Amino acid sequence: MNFIDELKHLDPKDVGRWPLLFRALAIAVLFLAMTGLLIWYWPIRSQMPELDAAKKTEEDLKQTFDEKQRKAANIEPYKAQLKEMERSFGAMLRQLPGRTEVPSLLVDISQTGLAAGLQEKLFQPAAEVKKDFYAELPIKIRLTGSYHEFGNFVSGIAALPRIVTLHDITITPEGKDSGPDRLVLDVTAKTYRYLDDSETAPVGNKPKPGAPGTAGGSY
Repeated sequence: MNFIDELKHLDPKDVGRWPLLFRALAIAVLFLAMTGLLIWYWPIRSQMPELDAAKKTEEDLKQTFDEKQRKAANIEPYKAQLKEMERSFGAMLRQLPGRTEVPSLLVDISQTGLAAGLQEKLFQPAAEVKKDFYAELPIKIRLTGSYHEFGNFVSGIAALPRIVTLHDITITPEGKDSGPDRLVLDVTAKTYRYLDDSETAPVGNKPKPGAPGTAGGSY
């Protein structure tokens, strides 16, 4: 009987009756299996947390890559949207008068009230307030007239080619002797002008008193 035939006739339930050679082989296989299990359990098992951390890092990198890929795919629409925003901003900026245009704009606001049939009791421009790239010019206005005339005034202000906003609106009766339709409108109109480059330049760029080339400098 050859080796293969002997292997086929081995009874797994009666290992003690196996020939010595087969018992030695079984012990060797079992030993190798136990050795492999110990090799996996101790050094490899101890590195499992690092493997899990590496897998999480891989997932995060994949997610970051996907987000950047989506942004890269949408870069052209973003550029078109930015150009549209710049165009709209430029159109709004052109609605802001320059320094030399402010007096004529104040006249336009005053004339709008008179054209609506209102009587002007107060038209008092206040000190302008400078912002980042524009200045805000508040104007205290007091007008007398009817509700209908007030509506015409507001419509006229909205139709001006320059930006003018109305704030702190108060409407009160004019007086007992003026009739029920006569009212007083107190409002603060705000218009805006863009600042010149010289007005928006950082203060630190201005020459200091006493510096060479300025009045009062030492030589």
